[in-house]
Amino acid sequence: MTTPTTTSTLTNLLTELANGAIRIVDLTAPLSSTTPVLALPAPFANTISLSLEPVSDFDDAGPGWGWNNIHTGEHTGTHVDAPAHWATGRDGHTVDTIPPSRLVGPAVVLDFTAEVASDPDFLLEPAHLDEFVAKNGPLPDNAWLVFRTGWSARNQNAEEFLNADDDGPHTPGVSVAGAQWLAASTISGFAVETVGVDAGQAAAMEPMFPVHHHLLGADKYGVTQLQNLDQLPAAGAVLVVSPLPIVGGTGSPARVLAFVPA
Repeated sequence: MTTPTTTSTLTNLLTELANGAIRIVDLTAPLSSTTPVLALPAPFANTISLSLEPVSDFDDAGPGWGWNNIHTGEHTGTHVDAPAHWATGRDGHTVDTIPPSRLVGPAVVLDFTAEVASDPDFLLEPAHLDEFVAKNGPLPDNAWLVFRTGWSARNQNAEEFLNADDDGPHTPGVSVAGAQWLAASTISGFAVETVGVDAGQAAAMEPMFPVHHHLLGADKYGVTQLQNLDQLPAAGAVLVVSPLPIVGGTGSPARVLAFVPA
């Protein structure tokens, strides 16, 4: 039931958006054929990059309209990982069944750009998370924990973004213990700037890819390849995550927006 209070709240939101008291920041990386895509080593199979197949382009196939078929993977570019993406969550939510209330929530930003600048393999540990909570109070229920690393500055260059050598990719992430901490928390999901929610060297961890393993197995979600995180405060913003409701999908490219106090 709509009440005068809820109506007033929504009206105030629209007013503050109109007068600039609240800004909308787009955290989504543009999706194109050059968007960096996760590359797994053999013998594992890989997803495809984005390509567009013209159906008509204001020509004989459609003189008054242009449209394309889209060819890409569920986990390309800025995207959502649903629980069904991983073995530990395979019986859980597919992307179309994630409750909308879990896709909108307070953003809590942990800034480790300085640490990552000196160590691309930096891992978020429980001690980092405990220290943040001690300083700022408990994480809000249904929050999106946003891991700011500065990595999005590389997202126009796939080689720099994936940062791989003979030992595999070197990108920041979360330790096994850190992933367990996140899974036991009250957050809705974990959001990163990198190509995936796990560290580049996570294939060598036990279990491999621990954020996927623990987080998705605990009915929480991942969001990847964000940008513009320097425009978010440590707390006080609201994240809106909008994946396509692909029936049976393990994930989806998404538009991610933040409502930020000016």
